[in-house]
Amino acid sequence: MKLKILMLCCIMFLGAVSAGLAQGNIDTSSQTTTPTISPPASPGNLRAKDTPNDNGHSITLSWDLSSDDGSGNKSVLGYKIFRSTNRDSGFVERGVSPSGSKEYVDLGGASAEENDYMPNNSDYYYKLRAITADSMIFAEMAIFGPIQTTGQWYNTSRTLILLFVLLFTSLMVYFIVKARKGANLFVRKLAGIEAVDVAIGRATEMGKPILYVLGLGTAADIATIASFTILGRVAKKVAEYQTGLIVPCNDPIVMTVAQETVRASYLDAGRPEAYKENMVYFATSMQFPYVAAVNGTMLRELPATNIYMGKFYAESLLLAETGALAGSIQIAGTDEVAQIPFFVVACDYTLIGEELYAASAYLGREPVLLGSLKAQDYAKAAIIVLAIIGMIAANFHWNNFTEIFHITN
Repeated sequence: MKLKILMLCCIMFLGAVSAGLAQGNIDTSSQTTTPTISPPASPGNLRAKDTPNDNGHSITLSWDLSSDDGSGNKSVLGYKIFRSTNRDSGFVERGVSPSGSKEYVDLGGASAEENDYMPNNSDYYYKLRAITADSMIFAEMAIFGPIQTTGQWYNTSRTLILLFVLLFTSLMVYFIVKARKGANLFVRKLAGIEAVDVAIGRATEMGKPILYVLGLGTAADIATIASFTILGRVAKKVAEYQTGLIVPCNDPIVMTVAQETVRASYLDAGRPEAYKENMVYFATSMQFPYVAAVNGTMLRELPATNIYMGKFYAESLLLAETGALAGSIQIAGTDEVAQIPFFVVACDYTLIGEELYAASAYLGREPVLLGSLKAQDYAKAAIIVLAIIGMIAANFHWNNFTEIFHITN
């Protein structure tokens, strides 16, 4: 009897344990279920066009932002741009645009030798992908295309520059025509040029020559070209006063042009027989040997006047100091900004920067030179006035005025 009761108790206990385990399995299963995350909303209305005002090789993309851009658990962190020459395959990543941006410029190479070459007049297809922090969760737009790139002949963003160029050209033509009709166009006096006549007169009284140095520039340099005009004026005065002239040259072509300039000046002065070939000579094409040759001439000949007009480099102070030791009146002019201080401290008169170019117009009195100079003066005055108005407009936030002068590319 006791054995039967014990067996019955064991059976009841085992049944209770089985029921409890079964109930526990059900509860555990319900607690481990993982929720799924849906992709973000796709951006909309992808558009593409050939980038305006360029030489091609560029496509500008634009789109509407995703509604999940920068917000929520499905936050869009940016947009990846893909491009292909085939609608169905071959898409490669072109770049990433940050969240909040609605435009991307796909700029390719202009040369076939570049790895990123993007030829014009070829079909391109694009697709856009909104990306999140999880690289496996994204939204992708439908493919857009085909679209082609072309180069433009005219950059509409630079219309203002065209207007200024046309205005300046018209102004220059007006003054040139006016000068050719004999109008006396005013040009501000330059102390260095006014001193040339005095220096030549002093050389005549002392019976000493004038040394004219064209610098180290070539015949193609603007400063050297301006110096030729001044040399012609100096040579004509020298011929009239029957004074000596020495012109050592650093470049054979410069020497040839200088010889013809001096010969023509002597002819204009009515003394062609006074011109001598050895007035203008070639010294050497090397910088410091040339300086040594010129300095030697200064110390031997002791010229009454030294004129330095043209392009100068490190030799400027060596020439000017030697001339000062020789007791010469010195007149200098150059467009090399770094050399101007040396000429200022060592010479009696110095033409600073563009005064060298103005001197050629002032002395030569050529209508083309005078007309150009007057047009430049008016253009500079207009730029100064516009700059002042622009500063005032910027401070008072008159954006309509400042935007007129905004150049995009």
